[in-house]
Amino acid sequence: MPLLIHPVAPFDLSLCGAIFSSGDPEIRIFRNGEFRQVIRQGEDTVLVEVSSVGTVEDPALSLTIRSDRAVTNHTSNRIRAKVAMMLSTADDLAPFYKAISKDPIMADLSSRLRGLKAPVTPTVFEALTDSIIEQQISLSAARSIQNRLIRMLGHQLVVDGAVYYAYPDPEILARTPDAAYRSCGLSTRKGEYIRGIALRTTQGDLDVEGFRKITDSEEVIADLVKERGIGRWTAELTVLRGLHRPEAFPADDVGVRRSISRFYRGGEKISSADARSFAERWGTWKGFAAYYLEIAGLFGIGS
Repeated sequence: MPLLIHPVAPFDLSLCGAIFSSGDPEIRIFRNGEFRQVIRQGEDTVLVEVSSVGTVEDPALSLTIRSDRAVTNHTSNRIRAKVAMMLSTADDLAPFYKAISKDPIMADLSSRLRGLKAPVTPTVFEALTDSIIEQQISLSAARSIQNRLIRMLGHQLVVDGAVYYAYPDPEILARTPDAAYRSCGLSTRKGEYIRGIALRTTQGDLDVEGFRKITDSEEVIADLVKERGIGRWTAELTVLRGLHRPEAFPADDVGVRRSISRFYRGGEKISSADARSFAERWGTWKGFAAYYLEIAGLFGIGS
C-alpha cells in the first residue's frame, strides 16, 4: 500500500521535481507528474515513486516503495522519512517569502513558483562527490558523468525485469581504480579526490554526515576545504545540497552568476565577488534565492 507524506504548505511537486525532468529514468527522474529515484536504506536498495494527491495549499504525496525483496514496516517508515527529507517537505517557506518580499523580482518569482522547495541529496557524501565531479565543467557534462558512475559502480535493483541503479557507497568508491573513474569521464585527479574522500569516510577520518550537527555553516566549509580537492565552491555546494542550508551561496558558480546577471544586470557579466555582494540583499536565504532564479530559468520565466 502507498504511504502518505504531508508536506508543509505550500508545496508543488511539479516545481520541486522540475530539476530532475531530464534525469536518467533508471536512476532518478521526474516525469508525468511522478518523481522516481533509486535509494539505499541500510542494506536495502529500493525504487521510490512519489506523486501528488493533494493541492499546493493542501499538499499530500503518495509514496510507493518497490524492491526485489520484502521491505519491513520499520524500513518503510525510514524510507518515507528519507524521501520527505530529500523533497524538503518540512520546509516552511513563509520566512523565506517574507525575507525576499522587498525585492520586486524575487517577490514575483516566489509568486509564480509558489510551493517550490529545494531538494536535498540522500546523503551528504553524495552531495560532496557530485560537487567534485562538477568542478570546472558544464552541469550537463557533469550529470552525464554522474550517471555513468552510478551505472558502473552503483547498487543494482531489478524490478519487473527492469534494472535500476542507486548511488555507490563510499566503500565502493574507496576501492575504485583510476581506470574505472576515467572510463566514466572523470580526470585522474578528480578520481583521486573522490577515492580519497571515500577512503577517509570509510576509515572514520571524515564524518560528512556528522556535519549535520554543526549549525555554523562556515565552520563546516572551513573543515571541508582542508580536504584534498575541495575548495570553497565545492564546499558551499555540498552545504547547500547536502545539508540544506539556505545561507550557503556558491558565488563562484557560473550558473548562479549568469542567473543574477540575467534577471538583474541585463546580461552583463559579473564576477564572483559581485555575485556574493549582490546576494547579501537576500540575507540568510541567499542560497534558496539563487535556486529560485535557477528554476525560473529552467521554466523560461523572464526570458
